[in-house]
Amino acid sequence: MRAKSFRDLLKAGDRVAVSNITGREAAKVSVESQKYCGNIVGGWALGKGGEKIEVPGGESIPVYATVEELMKSLPKKKRPNRIVVYSPPPAVYGEVKEIIENGRETVETLYIITEHVSIEVTAKVAHICRDADIDVIGCNTLGMINSLDGVRAGAVGGDRPAESFRPGKAAIISNSGNMVNTMAAYLQSAGVGTAYGISTGKDVLILTPLKDLLDLARDDENVGLVVLYVEPGGLYEKAALEAAAGTGYPKPIVAYVAGQVLEGRDLSLGHAGAVVEGGGTSARAKMELFDGYFGGKPYDPDKRVKKTKALEDSLGRGIRITTLHHLPRAAALICETLGIERDFEPARRLRLNPWFVDMKGLAKHLPSRLLVQEGSIPEPYSSQVALIARETLGGRPPRRDMRNASHASSNDGETARIYGRPVEEEMGRGSFAETLLLAWTGERPGQRDAELVEKCLIASITNGPGTISAQGAKLSASAGNMPNTAMIASLAAMGTVHGGNGKRGVEYLLRTFRDTGLADPCDRAHGIDLDMLARENVRRFSVAREAAKEAGAEYERVPCLGHPVFRDKEVNYDPRERVIAGYMEENGLYNVFLDYYHRLAAEMKEAGIARNVWAVNLDGAIAAVVLGICWKPLREKRMTIQRASDIAFLLFALGRAAGGAAEFLDHQDHGSPMDMRIPVDECSALTKPREDEEADR
Repeated sequence: MRAKSFRDLLKAGDRVAVSNITGREAAKVSVESQKYCGNIVGGWALGKGGEKIEVPGGESIPVYATVEELMKSLPKKKRPNRIVVYSPPPAVYGEVKEIIENGRETVETLYIITEHVSIEVTAKVAHICRDADIDVIGCNTLGMINSLDGVRAGAVGGDRPAESFRPGKAAIISNSGNMVNTMAAYLQSAGVGTAYGISTGKDVLILTPLKDLLDLARDDENVGLVVLYVEPGGLYEKAALEAAAGTGYPKPIVAYVAGQVLEGRDLSLGHAGAVVEGGGTSARAKMELFDGYFGGKPYDPDKRVKKTKALEDSLGRGIRITTLHHLPRAAALICETLGIERDFEPARRLRLNPWFVDMKGLAKHLPSRLLVQEGSIPEPYSSQVALIARETLGGRPPRRDMRNASHASSNDGETARIYGRPVEEEMGRGSFAETLLLAWTGERPGQRDAELVEKCLIASITNGPGTISAQGAKLSASAGNMPNTAMIASLAAMGTVHGGNGKRGVEYLLRTFRDTGLADPCDRAHGIDLDMLARENVRRFSVAREAAKEAGAEYERVPCLGHPVFRDKEVNYDPRERVIAGYMEENGLYNVFLDYYHRLAAEMKEAGIARNVWAVNLDGAIAAVVLGICWKPLREKRMTIQRASDIAFLLFALGRAAGGAAEFLDHQDHGSPMDMRIPVDECSALTKPREDEEADR
């Protein structure tokens, strides 16, 4: 490596530049870094040359079109020697190559923030940087902080780095970027500050491995203690500890190895390299590796220890902790045993007090001892949280064991009920749609709402035998299955692409209207300038689309606009949506969401994004109808956003499952067994037969 100590990677006086700086994340992080330490001299982004990124209370950051322009525009003494790379994965190699070509004389270190960079590209980056004598941290790093000098490169420390990183003697080296911040905050409880915090990243290839970083910590006079956060995957720790054992590494290490609780549970930590790919790479194997190096058992907070020569020798190498919140006490034990002076008076004792707990699907995979309960939120935050809860959409229902309980249904042995209403009473009312909405929302709807839902159900029943869900039912009939299996096949053939557009439409409309102050979506006098709202969203969409195209990436489409059949007229309509809109007009009804969707389609054409006015499709009508019904309970916290968006999907799915049953019955009567099979002569092989390969040899 070019660097000889940690400080050589980042120090006061260094000049930082940022690639793709106008991207959302890069711009946000750059602003916070500039406010913290003011070390960014510029950035670049194609097509953005001449712009500036304003920094509240700090010096604005100039934006250049290319790194070449940046280097030529700055005097040599002001050119960057540290570069933070935010380029999309396919662009990383080309970006690094241009940095080297234009900054060879000044650039010393690259921090590649980008994740999901291919192994091939990562290897090529390592090769060209080594030839140019440039150190590389990453890929998938969060960057580095030097809290002794009060400077950082990248996002380590988040929006308030000074809160977590008080100057001290610890060097934190972590596979996970966010864990650098967490461990620095934890160490304050032991009176230990942080000299340096660095995120190595956890892609399959780590460009600056642990062995090299331990060498930098060893040779840095500011480091007295090394703290590691380690994930499964890779043999970097094995190489590092073998080297440390061979040279008699002089500084104590506190290591936390994550991931053992997930072993055998079909879960991973989420990083590309946190994958067990062979012997010695699992969490358990790495724990044994560290315990062997330390020559002692993991830290036990309940065990009393006596200061002996054996303990001093063991802690001189370090200790492994089994849970992250043991870090302060383990660090304190090392300091007390080895006579290491604390950096400041210890902060208040660390204890777990989670403000919010939402384990989602993880709860069923984790041991009960790891499932935590919500704690108390101190002031002034509790008041702020309560205010936010009142002013935002969607409630958070209390969680409990629902194994033998239900709000939706009950039966006392004589009477079955839906949200407390007898089924016999619902039968007497005679409206399936009304009872359906009662079962799905917990509240009885108005007659008009029920009639709109009825039309949505009818419209969803079929779109012809070629749809994926209809094909599922026909395949099931062709294979000789029972009717229920055919309906399951129809449902199983629905997903985010076929069937999920209404759900995405609800989510899109919620994002659009959540801050508008909308009280009643059925009131024409809602007071919202829908044309302006549509123009602003089209502008945002256009900017995001152009940025994605520039980066060669996919962009998020606006859901529920356009239909492959209804698309060739100047103004296009989905006839099913027209029936729903016509019913509203005939009965003097109004729905602000459907109104907005039509204005949005017109604005798309006006802005040149579309050559004609796209149709608002059936999914858009379903999304508008569902959100019109759910808006009030969402505002009043009687319904969650998840439920509202799921109802849109369920409405389509219920109608289409009934249609699938029709396809099954028809196919069963008139089809022949296995007639859905594709004949051999219509299939093509895309690989060579194995015997041909043998013959070629």
